[in-house]
Amino acid sequence: MKLFNVFVFILLLFFSSSALAVSLGEMQEMALGNRQVVQQYVTSLEKSVEDISLARAPYYPSVDVGYIVNSLDEASSVEEQENSTIQGRVSFNLFAGFRDKYNVESAQLLKVVQEYSLQGIRQDLQLSVALAYLSVYERLANKKVALSAFETLGKVYSDGDSRFKVGLIGKNELLKFRVDYDNADITLKAAEAGLKKSINVLSRQVGSRIAFADLDYAEFKELPPLMDKKAYTQAMLETRSEIKALETLVGVSDAQVKSKKSGYYPKVDFVGSYTFYDDDYISGSGQYDDDELRAQLVLSMNLFSGFATDSNVTKAKLSARSGRYELTELKDSFSNDLDNLFIDFEVSLDNVNVATRSIEQAEENLRITQLKYDEGLQRESDLLDAITSLSRAQYNYVTVLRTAFSNNFQIIRMVDGF
Repeated sequence: MKLFNVFVFILLLFFSSSALAVSLGEMQEMALGNRQVVQQYVTSLEKSVEDISLARAPYYPSVDVGYIVNSLDEASSVEEQENSTIQGRVSFNLFAGFRDKYNVESAQLLKVVQEYSLQGIRQDLQLSVALAYLSVYERLANKKVALSAFETLGKVYSDGDSRFKVGLIGKNELLKFRVDYDNADITLKAAEAGLKKSINVLSRQVGSRIAFADLDYAEFKELPPLMDKKAYTQAMLETRSEIKALETLVGVSDAQVKSKKSGYYPKVDFVGSYTFYDDDYISGSGQYDDDELRAQLVLSMNLFSGFATDSNVTKAKLSARSGRYELTELKDSFSNDLDNLFIDFEVSLDNVNVATRSIEQAEENLRITQLKYDEGLQRESDLLDAITSLSRAQYNYVTVLRTAFSNNFQIIRMVDGF
């Protein structure tokens, strides 16, 4: 009965610890909520909303008031020496060559660019968290390999010391064991330090303190499957935030070309004004006053501006052309990067199988070498070589496994898949 209770306790402890474990998705969500870099881009998006309001301002009338006090050296037939004027003016633009329309369109497109930029930084941040998490997993695996080598060499050294004391091996053989044992000790300490630093990096990416106990590495228990490269390439070209942002910027440049062409068109403004004149500094205190209410329809057109309009239109066209060149280069670059990632991913998946087989062979080699060494049929250097070969095979396995998951995460990022 007591044994059963202990078993139940262990099960409860296991499931409770698993339930408290933080998944990769949860850490990514924490990072999106904690990191100020996301808020920086959110703020830029909010500014772009205000830019739209500014671009729409010319669609509304402009209302101005003024109070002018005049002091002349002497009075004239039409104006007293001391006088004041109150002015009120309402002006409304009726036509400006579609400038305002395309400025609003540009501002709206720039808001879309900021949305894509925010999407991109969110994807980058989630990739950084995934790679930092993977780094912790790799450093933990390396620590386990270093610990295994340290413990194995510790047993070998202890056994060699016993053999030396009874005269079965010489001092130089024992020293060989000691040197390798000390080197394993140094490697283990370096691995422990690397693991601690990787946790710090992960915590920095998440924006909150992460402990070893918070992680269960469930995401790395199975190898990721090989994806359809053609489908991923198509998805990348259609959905990648940086590509969409640049496509939108090309649209902004096209709208600016139309906006700049407004300089070739006339402007039509309606102006309504009211003026109150008084022959005293303080309006309403003089002996004579007069007022005027005036409505105006003003048609104006620039005939020459030093070729500024031509230059502005040409400059906007060149910006649009440059954006299209940049967009083509970006698509080609991303396509090449994705192709290389798939090459590395396929190779890493194959290498995992090779590395697994190498570990099995290295373990069997160590077992046979240990038996022969115990029988006096192998030298100390052969045993040390067998231990080193097993450690190398285990390190190779960790490396190729990390490469596989790293390539998988980067492929996901290429299509904004987080």
